[in-house]
Amino acid sequence: MNDATTQELIQSIAAQLGYERPPVTLTPRETSQVLGATVGTLEVWRSTGRYSLPFVKVGRLVRYPLKGVAEFLAGTAK
Repeated sequence: MNDATTQELIQSIAAQLGYERPPVTLTPRETSQVLGATVGTLEVWRSTGRYSLPFVKVGRLVRYPLKGVAEFLAGTAK
């Protein structure tokens, strides 16, 4: 997937969530809405490493980089 396609997907996700400009990261709730999975499922994925959905954890806060979510949806996550 090229950068233009990734950017289009990022814009689409941001619009779906009601953002005028794309945020850098998404909350677990926002990520679950985009992926159609529950927050609990995302917790399982994080703890087991089942999927390569990137996340950042600072203390107890978990955030998902929007670019990583877009790449995951496109099937190009690393």
